[in-house]
Amino acid sequence: MRHALRPSPLGDILLTFDDDALLGLYFVGQKDQPAIAAHWREDGQHPVARQTSDRIERYFMGIDEPFEVPIVFAGTRFQVAVWRALLEIPRGETVSYAELARRIGAPTAVRAVGAAVGRNPVSIFVPCHRVVGSNGALTGYAGGLPRKKHLLRLEQALGEDGRARRAGGQTGLPFGAAA
Repeated sequence: MRHALRPSPLGDILLTFDDDALLGLYFVGQKDQPAIAAHWREDGQHPVARQTSDRIERYFMGIDEPFEVPIVFAGTRFQVAVWRALLEIPRGETVSYAELARRIGAPTAVRAVGAAVGRNPVSIFVPCHRVVGSNGALTGYAGGLPRKKHLLRLEQALGEDGRARRAGGQTGLPFGAAA
């Protein structure tokens, strides 16, 4: 296992990776961030670290482009299904936890979906910050709500009222409600 620390406008980011893929991207100090183990090797020049760092920098500059670094998920089958569904949420849009549960075929598992979202090992590029409460209100984020708000503002996914935008630019309505 390898690791690297990278600066960002929202604080340092810990990257964890192996020879071929990104395994984790955590804001330093966030909930569930792994401790750097003694056997991990610091390798900021590794191609995975360099590619991820370059993409982080462009993301915070507001550049919208695909994240092309391979990601390997280590989790339960359910968690991986949730994390893969997060990848389908377009930039500038949000979904509710209930909608995400429906998308993975588990409409009654909203709390379990929320728990899986909270354990997402790859912040920013597996966009758990794009999941919000059913009324569009910002809810938990392992990196802290101020960071979630910043990421959504950067992606132009927040209305002036601080509520998340849905497709079509509406804000503040319960998700699924008619405008």
